[in-house]
Formats: sequence, C-alpha cells, structure tokens
Amino acid sequence: MKQPRKHLLCLLLALWLTGVLLAGCAADTADANADLPVITVGCDNYPPFTYVNSDGKLVGIDVELADEAFRRMGYRPEFVTINWAEKNTLLENGVIDCIWSSFSMSGRADEYTWAGPYMYSHQVVAVMPDSDIQTLADLAGKTVVVQATTKPESLFLDGNDPRIPEIRALHSLQKRELIYSYLSKGYADADAMLADSDAYFEHLAKQDLVMQAIAEQLDITPTQEQIDSANSSYADTYGAQRSMLNALQLAVLDKVEESAVLS
Repeated sequence: MKQPRKHLLCLLLALWLTGVLLAGCAADTADANADLPVITVGCDNYPPFTYVNSDGKLVGIDVELADEAFRRMGYRPEFVTINWAEKNTLLENGVIDCIWSSFSMSGRADEYTWAGPYMYSHQVVAVMPDSDIQTLADLAGKTVVVQATTKPESLFLDGNDPRIPEIRALHSLQKRELIYSYLSKGYADADAMLADSDAYFEHLAKQDLVMQAIAEQLDITPTQEQIDSANSSYADTYGAQRSMLNALQLAVLDKVEESAVLS
C-alpha cells in the first residue's frame, strides 16, 4: 500500500530536479546574453502580441519571436512600450532602433527599411455582440473608431476601397486599450482593427471583454519588423533569419493555442 506514495515522492523529486535544471539553464542563458549588443525595440500595447503582464514585463507572441530571433543574430533586445503615434519621431531621434508590434508593410514599403514578413495581418471590423453590423456595407452612416496611425485608419481615410461606404465619423484614439470602452459605451458603432488571429479575441474574452469580427475583412497584409534606415546595420543579417522566423512563429502560436486549451 506504500508503493504509490513512493512513486509520488519519486515523481515530485524528478519535477523538483527538472525545475532546478531549467532555472539553471535560464540563468546561464541570461548571463550569456548580458554581454550582447543591445537593440531597443519599440512596442505598442497590443495583446496577445505585445502587452505588459501582471509582473510589469513586456510579453507576447511578437516579444518571444523578437527575443529568439535577435539572440540567434547576436543581439540582446530591450523592449519598451511607446506611444504608437510617435513611433517615427522616436526612430528618427534614435530613442528606439526598430518597431515590432504587428506592424504591416502594405502602403509603407518606401517609408522604412523592412526586415521581411513573418505572418499575415487581417484587418477586420470588430463590433459588440449585439451589433446589427454584419458586413462592410452596414457601416454606412455609422461611427467607426480606430487606433491612430494604423493601417485600418488609412484604409478609411484614403477612401480607395469601394466596399467601404460613407460613414458618419471616424474617431482615432492613441491607445488601443481605450477602444473597447469607447465601443461598449456607445461612442462608436464599430472598431476597424488589425487582428492577426483568434488569439486576440480569446485574450479579450479572458478579461470578460467580448467583441467579434464581421466575416468580411478589410484587408490582409504581410506583418513585418520595421528597422530605422539609420540603424539598419543588422537588416541584411536579419533577412537570413526569415526561414527561422517562420518556424518560430508556428512554435509560438502552438504555445498560445496550447495555453488557451489548458486555461
């Protein structure tokens, strides 16, 4: 009758030893990375791709991708949260070296130095669950809210998409996290946004924030990491990492899906 307890003790000991070994490996990795040259990466608060966790640390899919990619290239990334509307000024002044936060290349190909695509971004219209907006045509006469200086904002301002009807107003907010409150209080009827996967809506649902995307998408564009032309000495090296990034993306997305199932 004591044998199960013996097995349990052995299992607990094995788990403890594994934890010690993993902690040691993490410490060794941190020590090895400490002497690497630093790349300052500007990020927006855009969960689950880049966001601040309960410990005050920037985490997310893009953070994990960037951290691993730069480590393999011989750099140590430092992630900072920026005002997305000020990203160009921060780049020009050298405050940050690059942007990595679900940044789409479409329409901006000549504005920056790009490292190459690593996923595709879906520009969608999101609404509250009780909304009667089901297609882009339903936006006629409605108020749409977007995050300032983003691709969805330009899609509405340019007026080049014949599918987008004449709307009542377009409101641009600097911070992504304000948009849900804006919608839920009825200040706007819909949110035009970038949503790379269902992971974004799953992340909202875990915080009891429920939105849904209409089936008709605004656009699908390559998502890339953007490098300031004045600090692009590592751009060519980065290009060689594209095949590695594809594998990393799949691995991280698998991890997110696994976490969603476990939770």
